[in-house]
Amino acid sequence: MKIVHIANHVQEVGNGIVNVMVDLACEQAKMGNEVIVVSGGGSYEELLNQYDVVHYKLDQTRKPAPMLRAFFQFRALMKRVRPDIIHAHMMTGALLSRYLKGLNSYKIVTHVHNEFQKNADLMRVGDAVIAVSNAVAESMAARGIKESKLKVVRNGTVGSPRKIHVSSMLDLKGSIIVTVAGLYTRKGIGDLIEAFDRIAAKVEDVRLYIVGEGPDRTLFEKMAGLSIYRNQIKFEGFQLDPASYMQAADVFVLASHKDPFPLVLIEAREAGCAIVATDVDGIPEALDHGGSGVLVPPKQPALLAEAIIELLEDTKKREYFRERAKQGLEFYQVQRVAEETLHIYREVLSR
Repeated sequence: MKIVHIANHVQEVGNGIVNVMVDLACEQAKMGNEVIVVSGGGSYEELLNQYDVVHYKLDQTRKPAPMLRAFFQFRALMKRVRPDIIHAHMMTGALLSRYLKGLNSYKIVTHVHNEFQKNADLMRVGDAVIAVSNAVAESMAARGIKESKLKVVRNGTVGSPRKIHVSSMLDLKGSIIVTVAGLYTRKGIGDLIEAFDRIAAKVEDVRLYIVGEGPDRTLFEKMAGLSIYRNQIKFEGFQLDPASYMQAADVFVLASHKDPFPLVLIEAREAGCAIVATDVDGIPEALDHGGSGVLVPPKQPALLAEAIIELLEDTKKREYFRERAKQGLEFYQVQRVAEETLHIYREVLSR
């Protein structure tokens, strides 16, 4: 099968959409398919090349002149490549694929990674629409996408070709809380900082490590700076290999307000973390509806703090959730994600 994946870029910056696409492209190529990635480029090009995935650079900047150039360049490329499937992971690629469809024989598969975005409605242009969780599929159905088009493929990171970094053990002192997330308000970083004041008032020698980068970092740093425990809150920035922080954590936290199906929770489970996360969107599905981690309501720092304190103080319960996190991970193999996606391709091609 000849498959084209299209996204805005392939930068190694912790973008979950890009990470899922790169994993899929490499795994599908390993399975014997002819795979091409079209994007604005980035550091993952080298990894794609190692898996014999061809990369074509296409600037998809959302301004009139670049978009017009992208339209004609993509049209010429598709005429030359003649793919069976175009798999669009972002809105720009979905629209380019649809505008150029005409008499072309390819089928379009769109992938809804961030359902909370308003422009996610545009992903309806696919012959099939992949949702990363049942929660996302239900939301997209409520927004008018035909249920016959919607297919659920839950994300997976186990066996990812991206995991080529060697984790070094971190020697972190005290009781360690870790979050790994983009520094956006929707990730609940502010709630976690507020909760930390309550935690630090009760738990001796506790520290919070915030791993990630994003546009709201300054806001969160100012918020942390107002805390009397500010010296115990560490901003670590983006890390190529955050597994070392996860392995050092007593408790891993994801306090998101919205999160369709976060890859980081599967990575935290692989690291054997005791997890506290919010009960929103696809997060319960990633944690076996509370079987593999503690779920709390979103936007409630007091309840978040209470759950974290309990795990920090109750060694038996913490170890129980460490063990539970590691169970059932065979489902989250990248190979399974690739196989389910290929099945969807075959289904739309046979119509």
